[in-house]
Amino acid sequence: MEFRSDNKIIVILGPTASGKSDVAIRLAQKFDGEIISADSRQIYRGMDIGSGKITEAEQKMVPHHMLDIASPKTEYNAAKFKKKTEKIIKDILKRGKVPIICGGTGFWIKALVDNVDFPEVKPNQELRIKMQELSTEILFNKLKKLDPERAKNIDAKNKVRLIRAIEICKAIGKVPPMNQESKIKNYDFLQIGIAREKEELNERIKKNVTRRFSMGMIEEVKDLHEKYKLSWKKIQSFGLSYNLIPEYLKGNIKNKEELKEKIYLAEKNYAKRQRTWFAKDKRIIWIPIEQKEKNKYANIEKEVSRFIEK
Repeated sequence: MEFRSDNKIIVILGPTASGKSDVAIRLAQKFDGEIISADSRQIYRGMDIGSGKITEAEQKMVPHHMLDIASPKTEYNAAKFKKKTEKIIKDILKRGKVPIICGGTGFWIKALVDNVDFPEVKPNQELRIKMQELSTEILFNKLKKLDPERAKNIDAKNKVRLIRAIEICKAIGKVPPMNQESKIKNYDFLQIGIAREKEELNERIKKNVTRRFSMGMIEEVKDLHEKYKLSWKKIQSFGLSYNLIPEYLKGNIKNKEELKEKIYLAEKNYAKRQRTWFAKDKRIIWIPIEQKEKNKYANIEKEVSRFIEK
């Protein structure tokens, strides 16, 4: 079935393990769409298991973009994501398809939806080395003093983003405002959040962690260190399981069960931070997936149909 979307873009977002990818694939099949990943880890090659990247078979079901496009040796940020994604969106719309943004990296999604301008501030390696030694709490307090407004909208646990925000503040005084209207090249965005009960989401996270262990998540991190020649510090900068597995491999976490529990808690806390971030945007329509219904995606499909056809 063909749908003319013209300038309409669908965004499927939510916390980790909420089932975003399944929803996005379903919508892409039904509404003749193509999926653009908005995940700051899945962008990298060699990081399939720990990032929860969809399988090659799933990628073949509908066209996917922004997966495996960068070496883990490089740094990919929101500015690069926005610039490349805008080109992809233009191409998808030109071919009469529906762009579907899918991911949980809230800052990247906001950068696109709200057309955030990024200043041309080159990395300050000397500053970064000094900042890297500080805790996220100290970095957050530094940012609050430099730019209180930016501090209100940043993930206080994300060291990479905190350091970058401080870097920009040191260079130009403050980070550009984050509360712009949705006016990116006259595109119309529908943001749908995948809602799950807290207990259900935690159970899904636990199952995901167990599954990734069985898929070879530890071996993947070994490969990043040995084949890609990434330092443990670089691997740990990717966060979550990539932060914890090196500690296990270095002998600082005593066994796999302890490692598994630590990763589960890290993922659970990450999901909490994601929910807090997305809760700030009142434009997001939160829709639960009705597991007991024959078509558990029916309510989401109705919302998308109304949006595309209006």
